[in-house]
Amino acid sequence: MLRLGVLLSGGGTNLQAIIDAIASGFLDAEIVLVVSSRSDAYGLKRAAAAGIPTIALSGEVYADPALADRLIAAELARAGVEYVVMAGYMRRVTEPILTAFPDRVLNIHPALLPSFAGAHGIADAFHAGVKLTGVTVHFADAAYDRGPIIAQRAIPIEEDDTLEALEERVHAVEHLLYPEVLQWLAAGRVSINDQRHVCIGLP
Repeated sequence: MLRLGVLLSGGGTNLQAIIDAIASGFLDAEIVLVVSSRSDAYGLKRAAAAGIPTIALSGEVYADPALADRLIAAELARAGVEYVVMAGYMRRVTEPILTAFPDRVLNIHPALLPSFAGAHGIADAFHAGVKLTGVTVHFADAAYDRGPIIAQRAIPIEEDDTLEALEERVHAVEHLLYPEVLQWLAAGRVSINDQRHVCIGLP
C-alpha cells in the first residue's frame, strides 16, 4: 500500500478525489499526512473528516521558504511518506523536499504542459483561443512546471464555452487522472529512464 503525503492550500477537491478513490478500493494507498500552507484551507476539514493527520503552517513560517520546506520534509519523513502529492498547493516546492523525496513529488497542472505553465493555466488557455487544453500530472523538480510528465489528458475547448464551464470540465478530469496515476505508482508501473522520460509499464 502506497503511503502518501498531500500538500494543499485551498479547497482540497483533488484531496477528496484521492480519499474517495482509496475508499472505493480503486487506489491501493493511504494518506498518512496532509500539510496545508493556510490554516483556513477547507482541505483541512476534508482531511479531518477522513481521519487523516494534518499540519497547517503559518505565513510567518513561509517567510523562509527553505526553512519551511525543511520542516515539511521532516514531518513527511516522520509520517513514513513514500510519495508527496501536490494538490492545489500554491507554494513552490524547493530543494529540501525534492532532495528528501527524489522523483517522488507529484504535481497536477490544469493545462497540457509545457503550454500554459504557471498559476492560471485554465484561464490562460481559454483566453489564448486554443482549441485544446487538458490536464498534466508530472514529477516536480527544481524547474517550475517542467518536471518529467507522467500522464496527460486532452480537453477540447468548444466555441460556446465559458471559462467557468471549462474550469468544471478540467477539474473533473483532474479528479479522475490523479488517482489513476497514483494507482500506477502503487502498482510499480512508473519509472524514469536515463533521458528523464517517464515510462509506464503494463498492468
